[in-house]
Amino acid sequence: MFKKSFWGGSKEVEVIKKIKKHISILCSTCQTFKSALETEDEELIFMVFDLEREADIVRREIIAHIYEGAFLPFLRPNLCQFVEIVDEAIDEVEDAAQRCILGLNLEGIKEECIKIASLNLEACEMLSLSFEAFCQGEDLREKNLAIRIYEKRIDEIKIDLIKRLIKTKQIGNFWEGKILSDFLEALVNVSDVIEDASDHLQIINISVR
Repeated sequence: MFKKSFWGGSKEVEVIKKIKKHISILCSTCQTFKSALETEDEELIFMVFDLEREADIVRREIIAHIYEGAFLPFLRPNLCQFVEIVDEAIDEVEDAAQRCILGLNLEGIKEECIKIASLNLEACEMLSLSFEAFCQGEDLREKNLAIRIYEKRIDEIKIDLIKRLIKTKQIGNFWEGKILSDFLEALVNVSDVIEDASDHLQIINISVR
């Protein structure tokens, strides 16, 4: 039943290839951003922007192919929504990168930020594995749980980090504080959105059974 409803023909195969590429761009974006934090290399930050633009192109191609007739009608909105959620995760990484070129000061918290970026990368790599499993008609519950665990660990780091910032971080002015707050929010939101994508993929997986 799975292969009959999901793998209809050449159009479907082409869309699946592009969705895999889209998720791969998410992984590359997270990896590039993590490296940028580690090395403080501004060129890597601009690579994040390039990857986000590439992801937008792929997203538009996927949506167009789906509404040109790929997949059964009941699957199309859910697949489009999944792609949009993945794209939102890439946008969150880009938002964090934007703050890095606005005078972001990570003194005293850089290690924790790199740890969050690393967990984001692991979460999106698990999402990629989950989509591969989905295409094979496999159960996704263990991979979905793994992503939830990554998200929970990030939340724990965020709570500890905010507590420490309140007590110790010296903020020079309003804009420095806002840039830091926006950066942390975007950085943490990446895993939240990846979890949403994983949950949505699980819904699609159940719907094609």
